[in-house]
Amino acid sequence: MALQCGIVGLPNVGKSTLFNCLSSAKAESANYPFCTIEPNVGTITVPDERLEKISDLVNPQKIQPTTVEIVDIAGLVKGASKGEGLGNQFLGNIRNTNAILHVVRCFDDNNITHVDGSVDPVRDKEIIDTELQLKDLEAIDAKILKVKKLAETGNKEARVVFDVASIIKETLEQGKSARSLELGESKWELVKDLNLLTAKPVLYVCNVDDASVANGNQHTSAFIDSVKEENAQVMFVSAEIESEMIDMDAEDRDLFLDDMGLTESGVSRIIKAAYKLLKYRTYFTAGEKEVRAWTITEGNTAPQAAGVIHTDFEKGFIRAEVMAYEDFISLGSEAKCREAGKLRVEGKEYIVEDGDIMHFRFNV
Repeated sequence: MALQCGIVGLPNVGKSTLFNCLSSAKAESANYPFCTIEPNVGTITVPDERLEKISDLVNPQKIQPTTVEIVDIAGLVKGASKGEGLGNQFLGNIRNTNAILHVVRCFDDNNITHVDGSVDPVRDKEIIDTELQLKDLEAIDAKILKVKKLAETGNKEARVVFDVASIIKETLEQGKSARSLELGESKWELVKDLNLLTAKPVLYVCNVDDASVANGNQHTSAFIDSVKEENAQVMFVSAEIESEMIDMDAEDRDLFLDDMGLTESGVSRIIKAAYKLLKYRTYFTAGEKEVRAWTITEGNTAPQAAGVIHTDFEKGFIRAEVMAYEDFISLGSEAKCREAGKLRVEGKEYIVEDGDIMHFRFNV
């Protein structure tokens, strides 16, 4: 299951610097490699301390974490929805991603020119929001035009699509993003083919100066206040600090973070947040040959989780043997979990919990 997050923002806000730091995420741990697919796309493993602890007990031949793809998208300028700058290419790249990491500049530095002449993260965000909303309006208008005549003939399905599209259009015309609507999953499915830009979940990354990475500053305060109705996550990261840590070994990096009043690097926090942005969850399989993390969506059943490994596992699903992560770690092995009655047999209706350690039984 490929999760792709696009890093967006105005020129010179620090998004490419952050991408380069993410590109060096292998420095976080020997178990977390990085590889380049294209010049602007990186596949990065999701840091998960649980995977390491399970592996310490099992001592497998191979460890396989789960991954996210991070895409560094060209800087946006005003008029992008009409093709200005890299316009259509920029918006096309965003459309292909599952979620957005929106970087805003929240630091003052006379040596780094701002494209609009001054530091104002609220204004910067509004510029990008407007361009994405305008592009979504084009898509919604085309959808409405397509289904309107059919809806007027009494076609019930077309009428529902028309009504949903009209609600989204009204929201966009008010300067609000589609994600602010609570339509319900069934209604969103009706316009899923549009892949609306402003319907994608977003994580705001405030790029701050070194002194503000722990508690923020006046820029971050203003920004947080401006997005309080979006129910969106906001994170403070210093691209400069992350750049300094790229070549540090683990011990020096931990000391450096401690001096900064931090417990975890910004890179690690961004990767984890990107993974959770779409309500993705992890379950594990553990054996002598391999300990592996598998990505599922919140609410997936045991057969659906099995299908992530292979479609035949889902089709022929019989049952799942499940151990809670905490039980496995505290007792130390599958055998001891079984002896203690902590290995459960679950059927087709079981909803997989984040961190479950599972074995599947199935018919081929």
